[in-house]
Amino acid sequence: RLVESGGGLVQAGGSLTVSCAASGGTINRIHMGWFRQASGKEREYVAGVSWGGAATIYADSVKDRFSISRDNAKNMLYLQMNSLKPSDTAIYYCAAAESWASLRVAREVDYWGQGTQVTVSS
Repeated sequence: RLVESGGGLVQAGGSLTVSCAASGGTINRIHMGWFRQASGKEREYVAGVSWGGAATIYADSVKDRFSISRDNAKNMLYLQMNSLKPSDTAIYYCAAAESWASLRVAREVDYWGQGTQVTVSS
C-alpha cells in the first residue's frame, strides 16, 4: 500500500515536498516514481528512481526544479519541488513498478497511491 502526504497550497516560486509511505512490504527491490494529473488532463509521468537509488529520471517539464529521492530503510519516497509554477498544480500520485521501463507508463505501473493535491497560486 502506498500513501502520499505533504500536498497543499503554495505560491508560485515556492517549494513543497510530497512524501509516499509504503506499507505491507519492502520497497527495496521495486522502482518508484511520481505521476501527476491536472484537472481535465491525462496522468503524466514526473520522476522516477531505481530501486537502489542510483538512477533517476525526470520529465522535461520538471527537470532542474524537482528532485526525487527514497529511503529504503524507512520505506519512504520523496519529491522535493522547487520553483513551483501554477502549471504544476495537480494531484500527485506515488507509483511503483517492478520494471524500470514500465515505471514511466501509467498503464504499466504495478501499484498506485491515492494521490495528494498540490495547488500553486499565481
